[in-house]
Amino acid sequence: MRSLRRRRRRSSPRAGCEAGGFRAREPGPEIARNLRRAVTRSEAVALLRAAGVPDPLGDTARLERGSDGADAFAEAIRRRAAREPVSHILGFREFWNGRFRVTPAVLDPRPETETLVALALEEPFARVLDLGTGSGAIIVSLLAERPEATGVGTDISPEAVLVAGENAAALGVADRLILPLSDWWADVGGRYDLIVSNPPYIAASEMAALAPEVRDHEPRGALTDEGDGLGAYRAIAEAVFAHLEPGGRLLLEIGPTQARSVAALVSEAGLIEIAVHPDIDGRDRVLAARRPA
Repeated sequence: MRSLRRRRRRSSPRAGCEAGGFRAREPGPEIARNLRRAVTRSEAVALLRAAGVPDPLGDTARLERGSDGADAFAEAIRRRAAREPVSHILGFREFWNGRFRVTPAVLDPRPETETLVALALEEPFARVLDLGTGSGAIIVSLLAERPEATGVGTDISPEAVLVAGENAAALGVADRLILPLSDWWADVGGRYDLIVSNPPYIAASEMAALAPEVRDHEPRGALTDEGDGLGAYRAIAEAVFAHLEPGGRLLLEIGPTQARSVAALVSEAGLIEIAVHPDIDGRDRVLAARRPA
């Protein structure tokens, strides 16, 4: 198993409201003129910085590596200056030990979510359920690390299920993964010794403060429950006990201010050994719990 990467990275754009977020800026006339021609690396960095991109140097390097020629690089810089996410421009995101296809239909996998993957791999499991799988980054990574395990990854979005299927095939786990369309538990049967989820946890009132890369480009339904940010956790808690094997584990990604509220929900559901784990930036990120044996 690969150890969780500990080097400092940018904070999760999905959690942009946690750090104050960013406001998109329209590229000015000078930027627009420069982007009609080929640009050098230093010019690209300056253009992205002028457009308010948080990491102009790193994004320039990633886009340069992923571009086929000068014209493609200039086009990629133009799109990034308009605050389109790098993963959408390149069409993929590196996550855990794999490269995952990313489209506007799915949440962009974040380094912070690798915390959940690392925790899941600390104990054996044979059957895993991923509620709201999106790109499939979590469950595909888990199945790739556990060749004997099987899994189910649900999503309410047909487009997301297709992306997850492509990623499962690309990483060689498609024969061990079922991807049904399901609104949380609606089409889920059986019991699992591991249930994981990275549900929408941004409150509707916080959406405006998100980074424009997230707010304007990622699927809103994967970000917010259009309420207080706890709606998905309530839905999960309603039936999690019945779908966990005795001794089975639940791992939930959470927002950094939600630990107390989510812990109360899973405790009321009958789970025990509730613990909160920090992400690579030291913020509360994963809540773990277990069904009594």
